[in-house]
Amino acid sequence: MEMIEFEHPVARDFVTRLRRKNAPPVQFRAYANRLAYLLAVEATRDLCTVPAQVETPLEKTLGEVLVDPPIIVPILRAGLGMLEAFQDLLPDSQVAFIGMTRNEETAEPVWHYSSIPNVSGKKVIVLDPMLATGGTAAAVLEYLFEKKASEVILVSVVAAPEGIARLGEFDNLTVITVCVDRELDSNWYIRPGLGDFGDRLYSDGI
Repeated sequence: MEMIEFEHPVARDFVTRLRRKNAPPVQFRAYANRLAYLLAVEATRDLCTVPAQVETPLEKTLGEVLVDPPIIVPILRAGLGMLEAFQDLLPDSQVAFIGMTRNEETAEPVWHYSSIPNVSGKKVIVLDPMLATGGTAAAVLEYLFEKKASEVILVSVVAAPEGIARLGEFDNLTVITVCVDRELDSNWYIRPGLGDFGDRLYSDGI
């Protein structure tokens, strides 16, 4: 596993805005979307291109175009807050969905829904804004690698050390996050964190 703590002053500013408990959902969604653009640029840094000829208004020249764009997989529902930015940057990418919740007694993931295309030999970008225990992410990664995905990039906003450690067993995995926070509390919330990302996108929950 490769771990990247994304370092950018604008990203730090947006995370600070997301942490504020009085940010209403409309502001939270806007900040999440803007931050996702920055993370999308980082996550796509190593995509493959091929030469292509293009005719400008003045002459022909050589450029580059993407080949074999990655598959984007937001984990419902929190991952939806990052999806638009990645789709804007990768308009030709397939989008698949995985729906999971966390069992609040065990902190283990519960599967509800998946719509995963053929990922064999493909690069996959997974959007999971809060990497807490790592249970959900680990379940998704195991599934994708069983389906022969060649590489997975997991993009989060905030991560806990416990979640990062749990994913250390995976090869061909890159984890990108803006902040590695202090710890998980007894309820498996990231501290200091920013609350429940999905709830804050769509309601006034913690």
